[in-house]
Amino acid sequence: MILFKNIRWKNFLSTGDQWTNIDFTDSNNTIIIGSNGSGKSTLLDALTFALFNKPFRKINKPQLVNTVNEKNCLVEVSFSVGKKEYFIRRGMKPNVFDIEVDGKTLHKEADDRANQKILEDNILKLNHKSFTQVVILGSSTFVPFMQLSSGHRREVIEDLLDIKIFSAMNGLIKEKIKVFREKTKIFEIKKDAMIDKIKMQKDFIDELENRGKENISKKKESIDSIMEEVGQYTKKNLDLIDDANGLQTAITGFDGASDKLRKLGNLKGKISNKVSTITKEHKFFTQHTVCPTCEQDIEEEFRLNRIEDAQSKAKELQSGYKELEKAIKEEEKREHQFKKISKEIINLNNEISTNNSTISGFQRQVSQLECEIQTITNQFENRNTENDKLVSFQTDLDNLYIDLSEHKESLSYYDFAFSLLKDGGVKRQIIKKYLPLINQQVNRYLRMMDFYINFQLDEEFNETVQSPIHDKFTYSSFSEGEKMRIDLALLFTWREIARARNSVNTNLLIMDEVFDSSLDGFGTEEFLKIIRYVIKDANIFVISHKEGLYDKFEQVIRFDKVKGFSRIV
Repeated sequence: MILFKNIRWKNFLSTGDQWTNIDFTDSNNTIIIGSNGSGKSTLLDALTFALFNKPFRKINKPQLVNTVNEKNCLVEVSFSVGKKEYFIRRGMKPNVFDIEVDGKTLHKEADDRANQKILEDNILKLNHKSFTQVVILGSSTFVPFMQLSSGHRREVIEDLLDIKIFSAMNGLIKEKIKVFREKTKIFEIKKDAMIDKIKMQKDFIDELENRGKENISKKKESIDSIMEEVGQYTKKNLDLIDDANGLQTAITGFDGASDKLRKLGNLKGKISNKVSTITKEHKFFTQHTVCPTCEQDIEEEFRLNRIEDAQSKAKELQSGYKELEKAIKEEEKREHQFKKISKEIINLNNEISTNNSTISGFQRQVSQLECEIQTITNQFENRNTENDKLVSFQTDLDNLYIDLSEHKESLSYYDFAFSLLKDGGVKRQIIKKYLPLINQQVNRYLRMMDFYINFQLDEEFNETVQSPIHDKFTYSSFSEGEKMRIDLALLFTWREIARARNSVNTNLLIMDEVFDSSLDGFGTEEFLKIIRYVIKDANIFVISHKEGLYDKFEQVIRFDKVKGFSRIV
């Protein structure tokens, strides 16, 4: 049970820099009065702000700071849960959020949202919506249970029956299902990939076993064909070499023709020069009897001897010149034959070189084919290794099937648990169990307020109204006063359920202006009887500006404006 003990605030809304303090346990029932705008409803906003970081009414958070002082807005609440004492301090300008447990400050997370979650989930164990349904009944921004959406109604009931744990578990299981589905999808992809890998390995092994020998045979045939051509080119080269050697032998008979021809040419030149000199001498002595240089007479005998001698030498030289020309012609023939044979030898050597290049190309092809044969042979010889790989792949596939089966089995368990924890599962059964008690208590409180209808909630928390004078009525069909009676009956019922479940059971009950508009005089009297004699173990605060109610309560707190600030006077 949450036992609220005290609250105080300052610089909050219209309250100034002095503390406003209210002791929740000072009286069983208290009425808070004051004129409009005096600050009597500030209690609601201060309490929900301290606990849930939001005001009860529709007020923007920055507007909670007093507009005159504009700083040091602070609210402090003390309460106990079981044997532990808690103290909450929250403020703005500067921002403050402290949680104390038994006088020691609770370790704070870096993010205040995490600290707020600790407060709601671990300490209060209820959220703002559930708190307002059990502790506060307001007239302004409060949304009665029957005006909540079906989802919010369920949320409140889950808080009251302390079955939100199922929703939390459902959320966790939903995440687990998501993870397992992702993993299952990954395993499916891996399985398909492994099946393809195994098929490729089998095809590879078949290639080795069925086509390896055939490929080797074809490549060997290609090698034989190439080697046959190599043999032909080799034989042709041998013939060419024999021809070249024969020509080489033949050409030796013509060696030196060029040198001899050059020497004979030189000799021919010398003879030509000698003939020219003798001819000039013959001509000179034939044509001259007097020396043209010294103008002396040339002896006739000497002149005739020289002419005869010149003629004799000329004949000799002419005979030798003819023999020389004949020898030159012979050497020219020998030189021509040498060049012809040399050209033939060069052509033969060129052909031999071309054939050798072709043979080298064939030999490279043979080497390449032999390497391919060796590769295929190695693969063929290593087919046991490839079979081992296939066995390994098959083992991996079997393991994948096992993992996939386990994940699918786990996924089916999680799906089953998810279906149990959904709204239509375990929670539905628990709610169904409590529905008769809820409907019984609601109608009990309605009768206490002199409102004789049979108000029933179903498992989806939709209402059914049965009454001799109300045919096919719903909550929205009633007047505002009748709606207020239903809202009060539900509020009291939720407190009974909370106390029975010990979930969000609390001593505090605050009602804001419930008498001021909707309840008539008779309804007010019946309501006062309920809060005085029926509601047990509660500290009830009623906020009102209705006159004539002071003597109905044990304690009266009056708010008023003093110099522009709200105070208890």
